[in-house]
Amino acid sequence: MRDVAALAGVGTKTVSRVMNDEAGVTEATRLRVLKATKQLNYQLDIAAGSLRRTGRRTLSIGLLLPSVANPFSGEIHRAIEDALAARGIAVFAASLDDDPEREKTLVAAFLRRRVDGLVLTPIAKSQAYVIPEHSRDLPMVFIDREPVGIEADAVVTDNAAGAAKAAAHLISHGHRKLAYLGDRTDIQTARERRRGFTEELGRAGIVSSTIPVLEGLHDEESACRAAHALLGSDDPPTAIFSSQNLVTFGAMRALKDLGLSKRTALLGFDDFSLADMMDPGITVIAQHPERIGKLAAERLLARIDGDHVQPRTYVVPTELIPRGSGELRPPN
Repeated sequence: MRDVAALAGVGTKTVSRVMNDEAGVTEATRLRVLKATKQLNYQLDIAAGSLRRTGRRTLSIGLLLPSVANPFSGEIHRAIEDALAARGIAVFAASLDDDPEREKTLVAAFLRRRVDGLVLTPIAKSQAYVIPEHSRDLPMVFIDREPVGIEADAVVTDNAAGAAKAAAHLISHGHRKLAYLGDRTDIQTARERRRGFTEELGRAGIVSSTIPVLEGLHDEESACRAAHALLGSDDPPTAIFSSQNLVTFGAMRALKDLGLSKRTALLGFDDFSLADMMDPGITVIAQHPERIGKLAAERLLARIDGDHVQPRTYVVPTELIPRGSGELRPPN
């Protein structure tokens, strides 16, 4: 900053005013300072500035997602970035890979960088380890999964209701021999989706113990192997419900490999790009990650700005999008 001031022929306080877009500087002086910063490739040190700024803010937040490679997580990330950009707040994002220890390590890394708030997708059995920071008024919002051991705002999908909607849709199209392909049982959303699905079977008079349930499928490869085994059995299902988009991709591949894409119904939880371009199009229970991300950002900003209302959970409803695969009827 001293070098910029010397080159522009002004004081360091004037440089500070220009870089922080403060009043009290003529346009000619402002342009001279900006020219000097460009010549010297000077960037304002936000972290250092936060030590003097009211509230010690760093204009950054930490975002912890299951995997930034997952389309669902990517859409949440983008929605949060878009909402915070207007306030000049940077988003540091990381993937926890649904590893409890990685969750704690990454949260600690965010805290060392003095972020102004956290948006977290939890996987550890309890998030009580962040209580000391939360009690010091560090804003936190949990997304996709509710926290355990701490009271904080959460923005989630109505997972059980969405899965029940999927089961009802398949049953309404004549299916009684259904199969469930699920994610890891230690993931809160996976447990809720299985609960909603099996409860709907019961309401329809279908004994859930007669329905194949394969869980622990966390990626496309494991889901494809499970679907192959199901479809190649002596009594294959006429319809498959896949509980998240990576599992849906595996089921789609197995159906294609076996030439069953137009004979076995498929309904997936999570929408994805080009789902309508498949043959048939893939029927889904769509979440709304853009709404989840936007609402999470709004709650975080409110907390940063001093909102102290009682924490609550905000539930975003799902939407059934019929495209063809979930409307296939069982063979006569």
